[in-house]
Amino acid sequence: MTTTPLRTGRTPRLPAAVLRAVTLAACAPYLALKAVWLGGGHLGIPAASPLRRDGGTLMAFNGLTVLMDAAVIVLAFLLTRPWGRRVPGWLLAVPMWCATGLLAPIAVVFPVQAVGAAFTGGTGTGAHGGGADALVAPWVWTVVYTGFIVQGLALGALFVRYARERWGHLWRGPLGALPDGPARSAARLTAGAVAVLALLPASLYVWWAAGGTAGLPAVRIAARTLDDRLTDAGFALFTLVTVAGAGLLAYGGGARRRGGRLPLLVPLAAAWTGSGALAGWGGWLLLTALAAPVGDPSLPTALMNLTYAVQMIVGTLVAAAGAHFFTVRAADGTGRGDGPAYGEVTVRADGMTRTGGAERTGGAPGAVRCG
Repeated sequence: MTTTPLRTGRTPRLPAAVLRAVTLAACAPYLALKAVWLGGGHLGIPAASPLRRDGGTLMAFNGLTVLMDAAVIVLAFLLTRPWGRRVPGWLLAVPMWCATGLLAPIAVVFPVQAVGAAFTGGTGTGAHGGGADALVAPWVWTVVYTGFIVQGLALGALFVRYARERWGHLWRGPLGALPDGPARSAARLTAGAVAVLALLPASLYVWWAAGGTAGLPAVRIAARTLDDRLTDAGFALFTLVTVAGAGLLAYGGGARRRGGRLPLLVPLAAAWTGSGALAGWGGWLLLTALAAPVGDPSLPTALMNLTYAVQMIVGTLVAAAGAHFFTVRAADGTGRGDGPAYGEVTVRADGMTRTGGAERTGGAPGAVRCG
């Protein structure tokens, strides 16, 4: 990917240093709590919590999550320091995609859970009550998830301004301006596969959110709360957002200008956020299931694990399609006026045709640009 010069004349924005400081401050409570737990303390962990019996597994997950939150700190500096502009695009995009996917559902669902708790008298934290056998104390969920939301908003703002300056030309223009061409056949095939695969997680999450219990273990059925149903509704929402984003990118534009004046950035943002949420949380839920002790009655059922695996596949497929989309547009110089757009066919005067960044022989000499 290439770098575009900084633009001027924009509305004043919050300084990057301020957003970076907010991101770092939001990480502090979570990292402090994890440091206490790694040191053997039990701050915020009730006496009968299962976490007190997990031993080495809990330590391993605490170490992993500390590294994940430390990555947020690294990203905050990368997005705001001059050396960050020299980092390869993929080395920034991959962890940022993961961070977006893990934080976005929390930012969407947790506030709704808090509102629901205000009307039902629940915890609004995703915890099953606040007794001695709760996973963690309710205040822990509140502190941690509030920090995650602030991290997501501040880091997201930093990434948007960074990406706009470095790669903004790749999503310039309306969706309806995307031309048809051979390069989009693969995108449509991927979108079709994504839509079919997404039927499983989407339908199950909607069913569970509506109160259905098919495929859930008895222990979880007995302990289900409004918070759990709202979480399932959130995953259903992100599944639909992912499918919609991939579908618009695959079928928008063309001769009929499908999508009209809808900014290209909208389906790209939907595909980016939705695929990250599906892949990130699908992988995380599978990982925690594998680490759970054998015989634990709350272990996910085979259907639940299949759902997590499929949603992870869906998210990864959409991410791969998005990477191809950007790679082709970057190779073609799209948005700069120095090459054909994604999927567009150009026939040069020497008889070579160029489609989506590839060249092949054929076409009549002296033919002009078509598509």
